Formats: sequence, C-alpha cells, structure tokens
Amino acid sequence: MIELEGVPELIDPVMVAAFEGWNDAGDAASTAVAHLDREWKGEVFAALDAEDYYDFQVNRPTVFLDNGVRKITWPTTRLSVVRVGGEKPRDLVLVRGIEPSMRWRSFCNEILAFAHELGVEMVVILGALLGDTPHTRPVPVSGVTSDPDLARTMDLEETRYEGPTGIVGILQEACTHAGVPAVSLWAAVPHYVSQPPNPKATLALLNRLEDLIGLRIPLGELPEDARAWQLGVDQLAAEDSEVAEYVQTLEEARDTAELPEASGEAIAREFERYLRRREPGTGPGPGVATEGGDSPFLRDAGSGRTRPPKPEQPGPEAVPGTDPPAPGADAGEAPGPAAEAGPESGAETGVEPEPPAGDTDGDAEE
Repeated sequence: MIELEGVPELIDPVMVAAFEGWNDAGDAASTAVAHLDREWKGEVFAALDAEDYYDFQVNRPTVFLDNGVRKITWPTTRLSVVRVGGEKPRDLVLVRGIEPSMRWRSFCNEILAFAHELGVEMVVILGALLGDTPHTRPVPVSGVTSDPDLARTMDLEETRYEGPTGIVGILQEACTHAGVPAVSLWAAVPHYVSQPPNPKATLALLNRLEDLIGLRIPLGELPEDARAWQLGVDQLAAEDSEVAEYVQTLEEARDTAELPEASGEAIAREFERYLRRREPGTGPGPGVATEGGDSPFLRDAGSGRTRPPKPEQPGPEAVPGTDPPAPGADAGEAPGPAAEAGPESGAETGVEPEPPAGDTDGDAEE
C-alpha cells in the first residue's frame, strides 16, 4: 500500500512520463517533462528506490558539495504533481527518470500503483527517436496506443509494432493490461544532428501534448531556442556540401509524401491552438506555438547534403508509416517509437538500433 502524505486530492489527473536513454533521442522527451515541471513549479512527492532498478555501473551516482558537505545524487525516477489553473483546473502527475536497467515489470507496477492511488485518468508517455527527417521541416510527432477504442475516439494510431522495445513500450502495455488508458507520443529527430538538446523536437512534443489533453502549456523561451537551434544547424549544413545535399534530398522526399496532406484537419488543429493561446484583447503574441513548433523557422533552401555517416545509437526504431526494413536490417524500435509511433509520421530512421543492454525483464514482448 502506497501512502501519499501531503498530496492533495487531485482534479482529473493525467500522468505524463518520459525516460532518459534509449527512448529519448536528443533528450527531447525528458526535456519536455522537465519543462512542464519547471513552468508549473512541480512538487516532488515520491522517488523510486534506485537500488531496485538501476545498475550503478551503467548509470553512475554523482557526488556534489552542498555548503561544504559532500552529498550523493542517485539515478532514479521521481514523481511530482502540478496544478494547472484556469476556469477548469486540472492536475498533472509528472514522471521523469532514467530507463531502468532491470526489473521492468516491477518498475511499471510501481508506477501504476501510484497512478491508481492518485486516480489518474490517462497516462501519456513521451519519447523521441532518430529518423530520416530534415531539420528544416516540422518535427513529425506520432500518437499511438494499444487500445482500439482510445485510438478511435482520440484520433490516434493503433500500434502494430513487433520487435525490440524499451521502457516506453513496456509501460504502455502494462497500462493497457491494467485497464488504464495510455498514449505514447513520439517525435522524430534528424539522425544527422542527434546530439542534445533539440528544443525544436521538445516544442513539437509539447504542442502535441497540448492538443491531446486540452491544456494551454506555457512555452517560455522554447520557441526562440528552437529558432536558434535551426539556424545553427542551417549554418553547419551550409559548411558541408554533402550534408547540404542530403538534407535537400530529405526535404524533397518529405514534401512529396506530404503534398496531399495540406488537410483541413491540420489547419483546424492549428487554428484551435491559436485560439487557446490568444489572450483576451491581444494578438497571439510571441508565445504562440505552431504545428510542430515550426512555421516561424527559417528554411535554408540551399542547405542540401548527401548522406553523411549515420551515428550508431542504441535504439530508435523505424518511424511508423515507412516501408519495412530490408532483409538483414534491424529496425528495432527505439523503445517503442517507430513502432509505437503508428503509421503516420512518414519518416524513416535508417538507423540500425541495438537492443537495450542489461534488462532481463525488459525483453517482455509488446
């Protein structure tokens, strides 16, 4: 029995989770949850016992000085709660940590126990994967679920992925089996610029989350950080003709694939977001988000490039909606993205993921 002292009765709570590691290309997902925690001043009310789930030779503790006293921070997963005010207040339970090294079933059961005690109505898990997507275009974000009814009512993709998965995939399935509605949101990060941070992908995830749960999320400096990130990548691409040529190839493929999709639905979604963010008597202002956080970004038309060597990275699966990998290629899911990202992202990773190391429980089939 979990005793939650000091946690008030929550209002229509939704749990939002993200985990560093295999599921978190460019740190986009974990940064998104950290942003929510910071903007809404979350209060940590629980932390999982690090001894139970982490290999400290893989995720090492850190030592720091606090007023001359040496202290240790252990890798773990923490839960905090934030209350979003307004005419209809609502609470979010934020879960942020590192993908566990072991005992994944117990880990998920512990998270679900908190969800049950807090009366959580839905779990949203954020992830990011590497993909063949150009940095000059809106970040593809796919929403997937294992629940056919939820897929139908919330306009999500029902996951059909089969293959290696990570903690995002395992937690989503655990929620489904426990009867808790669960959704995964996956952002595709350009594989040729995979190093963190990636504020553009973080912004895209927050925009999609905002649409999903119907809350206005304060974006702070994220839009400006995303613009600066794109301009920086534009400059780097311009300095390398092969990379520039490769980016141009990705742009053409993306534009061709999405040409039929200048849909009224996308326009309506953007207009709804505009109305949510508009303050009475004012224009949209600098905090207005756009689809994927991208319309304000400049495009370097001459930034094309040939395919540079792709970084070896542990995990991102192939983005949904793409052709199956050629024989001998491993399209393993990032921890569930591509596969869990449903056939709508339209990007391919082209990355050869490796299965996550050190997890005996984590190999549970999706």
